[in-house]
Amino acid sequence: MKTLNDLLAASPWARPLTPARRERVEAELFVRDVPAGAAVCRRGDPVEHWIGIVDGLVKMSSVSPEGKATTFLGVARGGWFGEGSLLKDRTRKYDIIALRATRLAFMPKATFDWLLDTDIGFNRFLLSQLNERLAQFIAMVETQRLLEPDARVARSLAALFNPVLYPEMGPQVQVSQEEIGYLAGVSRQRVNQALQVLEARGLIRIEYGGLRVLDLDGLRQFA
Repeated sequence: MKTLNDLLAASPWARPLTPARRERVEAELFVRDVPAGAAVCRRGDPVEHWIGIVDGLVKMSSVSPEGKATTFLGVARGGWFGEGSLLKDRTRKYDIIALRATRLAFMPKATFDWLLDTDIGFNRFLLSQLNERLAQFIAMVETQRLLEPDARVARSLAALFNPVLYPEMGPQVQVSQEEIGYLAGVSRQRVNQALQVLEARGLIRIEYGGLRVLDLDGLRQFA
């Protein structure tokens, strides 16, 4: 499993830090392992940390008062999330659930605020991160409202390969059909059919325990 140093090495905001800043960040970050299916945080929890994915996969989701569950998006290895909630200083508006055994890095709010107040590079990173996240949510709304299941699976897979949000992702991803179903909002059986279609189109190759992306632009444009 990946380490905290691997995550920091892949994080664009961390690489330019001076040795002194890097030392403080490393001293104040802590790592926690979460089993598959466990909650990282719940809707209504106070926002106390910025969270990075050292290794694994989580989903952002919510359950309506009627019990209907909705998955907003997945956050893959190398990604960080929760900056919007920290900037607003409010409680979380969604649940974060580990889709598999996941290792997480937690940055205390005080450390986040210190970087925000003193590091121009960190501020630029956050602007880029928030812009990418906004684009991701707009694309998600389009996908869920306008596209058929095959395209929803294609776009959900493509979203995991955003180089800004998830810089650690390579062409091969260990992801189950059940996990893809959670992210795309379709059944596991329907995911299997969609993957067969995408493989036949030459966009992916199904492998043991996951898949390999052969044409990322094709996934992004699949309709």
